[in-house]
Amino acid sequence: MRILYGVQGTGNGHTTRARVMSTAFNKAGVSVDYLFSGRAPDRYFNMEPFGDYQTRQGLTLITDAGRVKLLKTAWKNNLLRLWQDVRKLDLSGYDLVITDFEPVTAWAARLQKVPSVGIAHQYAFYHRVPGTESAPWLKPAMKSIAPAQLEVGVHWHHFGHPILPPLIEPAPASLPVVAENVLVYLPFESLDEIRYRLREFEQFCFVIYAAVEEEVRTENLWIKPFSRLGFQEDLARCGGVIANAGFGLCSEALQAGKKLLVKPLRNQVEQAANAAALEQLGRATIMRQLDSSAIAEWLEQGSPVPINWPDTAGALVDWILAGRHEPMECLADRLWSELPLEVREQRASEALMSRQS
Repeated sequence: MRILYGVQGTGNGHTTRARVMSTAFNKAGVSVDYLFSGRAPDRYFNMEPFGDYQTRQGLTLITDAGRVKLLKTAWKNNLLRLWQDVRKLDLSGYDLVITDFEPVTAWAARLQKVPSVGIAHQYAFYHRVPGTESAPWLKPAMKSIAPAQLEVGVHWHHFGHPILPPLIEPAPASLPVVAENVLVYLPFESLDEIRYRLREFEQFCFVIYAAVEEEVRTENLWIKPFSRLGFQEDLARCGGVIANAGFGLCSEALQAGKKLLVKPLRNQVEQAANAAALEQLGRATIMRQLDSSAIAEWLEQGSPVPINWPDTAGALVDWILAGRHEPMECLADRLWSELPLEVREQRASEALMSRQS
């Protein structure tokens, strides 16, 4: 079976999911080609698992000071170029297209009538999940971006729908935890403001990943350039995480049992919904803007119980290779049942009580 896997490159969470799936496909001996869009080609990093991957312009978001700039986003995205890339992409010889909310491969598969599967967090928003109640336009809008014949959504809870657990790498080997270390990943915020807000908490060490060329260490701030391996090690060692409300990093923090302080990117409905879900599930503290008092209060909190997510990637690869016949409801039930009973009951209870209140 030959597979073309399209990955939305705007955020690192999509790439992280693709890395997990690439490992599962390699174990199964399946040949997969990869296409990334939504980011300048020279801005991708740690791409070794994807071999000789392709890139396209695709669609992206323009952000500034912690918010999506809607008009600039509309102006920046070249729909004519997107349509040309869709029409030029030759899918002959491929048995299946998988799209992680990547529009070029998704639309090319539809036009050329190649079987397609969408696997992404965004497809969970096809269902009624927290944070989407006032956005009835969300499902049709997302279908217009990256449609697929079969859509597989992943989330931190099923919320009564056929949604799968997150697709993330297994927890790394145990490393000594330093409770005073805090991992910070706020790529959409001003680095100067991040420094200003955090330097007052002198008893903590903030490890900040940002778009810098070299490490800079001053007093209680340690600023590092992007590195997947380094990031994973710092996540394992830290006592908590301050981040935007991206799905991938929050999933990893929940798995590692790290307390979470999230600031959702403004004007970005996915991150607003993620924040709502985390709040309903009692798994994070939310701040709407960089706020010293909110940070101070959060720093005094304890750590939550880790969540050992099941092997969703392995199950999906088996499902794909078996012909995709098993109903998604059955696959979802099977994977969620692998969580410890006390975690399943706590999460379901929290979600239910929040929806009823």
